[in-house]
Amino acid sequence: MIELKTPSEIEAMKPAGRFVAGILSDLRAQTKVGTNLLEIDDFVRRRIESRKGAESCYVDYAPDFGTGPFAHYICTSVNDAVLHGVPFDYALKDGDLLSLDLAISVDGWVADSAISFVVGEHQDPEDLRLIRCTEEALAAAIDAAQSGNRLGDVSGAVGDVARSYGYPINLEFGGHGVGHIMHGDPHVPNDGKAHHGYKLRPGLVIAIEPWFLKSTDEIYQDPKDGWTLRSSDGSRGAHSEHTIAITDNGPVILTARDE
Repeated sequence: MIELKTPSEIEAMKPAGRFVAGILSDLRAQTKVGTNLLEIDDFVRRRIESRKGAESCYVDYAPDFGTGPFAHYICTSVNDAVLHGVPFDYALKDGDLLSLDLAISVDGWVADSAISFVVGEHQDPEDLRLIRCTEEALAAAIDAAQSGNRLGDVSGAVGDVARSYGYPINLEFGGHGVGHIMHGDPHVPNDGKAHHGYKLRPGLVIAIEPWFLKSTDEIYQDPKDGWTLRSSDGSRGAHSEHTIAITDNGPVILTARDE
């Protein structure tokens, strides 16, 4: 069921958005060659534990698309991993493409956001192009998230940008409604038909999350952890995400970062 939030409820969601955005900004600034994925996970744990009213959305999360509880505080996807990356004992190398996906509940309201960046000095232009595509797709989708438009306008905006870059599109995983829970209705696929689908209304809060792989739309679940989704051909992936609210005055990015 799709739930619409009141203006006061959207205001109540803003602290969660700022908290998630701040953690991701800090992680981008401090992650370097040699940073261990478990250090990143522990940093998020400590930040959550230090914030009154904050709870991880991941630690006990056990949906049917994963194997058992996720049991960590953030998703860390490296190189050919693009979604649901389980942190493990791995020190980042120069040139690694890292995607961080973070959802936290603050005072009962959830915010969800993701960023991708290349670690170190040797940054492959093709990796930067892939990241830029996800960011441009996210911006285009947010621009389309106007009251009175349709969900297909949002999804179609993502797909149009991906096609303009020549990247294939996977529709198995995409954006979603956000509120008291992390994953709710409606599903927001990364491609769609403009002027079709659910009519956007003030009070709708959704996470939009373009993610693409360089040369395939096929993924598989890593059997080592039962969660991490990797490209079928070993090509790299990138992921960008914001939680936004539809209002009469246009979309409000609840997870906007000061960057």
